[in-house]
Amino acid sequence: MSTNSGTLWGLGVGPGDPELMTLKAVRLLQASPVVAYFCRRGGSGQARAIAETHIPASATELALTYPVTTELPHDSPEYRERIEAFFDQAAEEVAAHLAAGRDVAALNEGDPFYYGSFMHLQLRLQGRHPVAVVPGVTSTQAAAAGLPRPLVMRDDALHVIPGTLPTERLRAALTEGDAVAIMKVGTNLPRIAGLLDELDLTSRAWYVESASGAGERILPLAEVAREKAPYFSQILIPGEGVRR
Repeated sequence: MSTNSGTLWGLGVGPGDPELMTLKAVRLLQASPVVAYFCRRGGSGQARAIAETHIPASATELALTYPVTTELPHDSPEYRERIEAFFDQAAEEVAAHLAAGRDVAALNEGDPFYYGSFMHLQLRLQGRHPVAVVPGVTSTQAAAAGLPRPLVMRDDALHVIPGTLPTERLRAALTEGDAVAIMKVGTNLPRIAGLLDELDLTSRAWYVESASGAGERILPLAEVAREKAPYFSQILIPGEGVRR
């Protein structure tokens, strides 16, 4: 590892409300000569939108633009090959700045290591350059703050489950936790809602969309139309606080 290398900072910028950014994340962002962020073609991404007011005018912005892959199933080898090649390229674009001695602040909505895109940079650059993570408020924490009861209390065990799991794995995971946070709902909403009906969990479930952001919606899952949901949505099932 070069002693003249810049540092890659993975900055958690929180789930949507800019005021949920930590003081440390703001300080490091304002001092960084390079600001990197993942985004889709034609946009600047959620993370940059959250942190926008703190990005210095003098900073070089590095937009890491995802390839268009809508024609490919996300579980296909072709999709995996294309997306991994993109992350390889993104890491090298960041590495060029680090090798030149420039720190890079990589923005990540929520927390960098909580299903965060930053992990793809960290996994490729750790060991080659200094890498450090600044934690952020997760979408689950922000969503839980809007519920009428605590997400977990007393002896509750919280299970965090990606809604992209195959149906049988998802069913098994839903039966194991006292409290549950289901991430990556999106187009999986009808399938997840059906499983919650089957397991008699719908009455306890809450749907949260754009937690802490301008378009935040929090309502009982039973009142939600069972069509596909936005990417930034999740389902929370609070625990009942049973002592063991």
